[in-house]
Amino acid sequence: MPDDNSAAAAGGKLTLATVERFLMAMSMGALCLLTMANVLIRYFTDISFAFTEEISVALLVVMALVGTSHAFATNHHISIGYLVEHKPALKTLAGRFANLCSLLMFGLLTWYGTSMTWDDYRFEVTSPSLGVPQWWYTVWLPVLSLLIVLRLLALLWREAK
Repeated sequence: MPDDNSAAAAGGKLTLATVERFLMAMSMGALCLLTMANVLIRYFTDISFAFTEEISVALLVVMALVGTSHAFATNHHISIGYLVEHKPALKTLAGRFANLCSLLMFGLLTWYGTSMTWDDYRFEVTSPSLGVPQWWYTVWLPVLSLLIVLRLLALLWREAK
């Protein structure tokens, strides 16, 4: 399967894969800076900024879900190859089955993540450290899970052709 970043590199065209790589890099950069700042401040002042853990967890979730979407789109996701290496006839069937299982799982994650985000919004839940609305963090779970669902649907569509 071709990497959909090749078009971006050749023509300078902005693709979803390019945006995903940018978001992953920005999440990782922000996470590193935030953690480094907290360590330095704690080392020199014996004061810890507890809110950095809250933001770090949110950045890790964003980074993991965007990375998952990108991995499915570029066919770089983790797979178990024992069966398909020993029985190549199963490769296509096993790949489709795995993608359908992933589609089901991320579909459920989108559904239940939306419910959780709505409950956080409706009941005005606030985050433990900063006291900001909790839905600011939880909204990314259903949004990015939906992105993964769309990526998987596109992948299954391409495989069906």
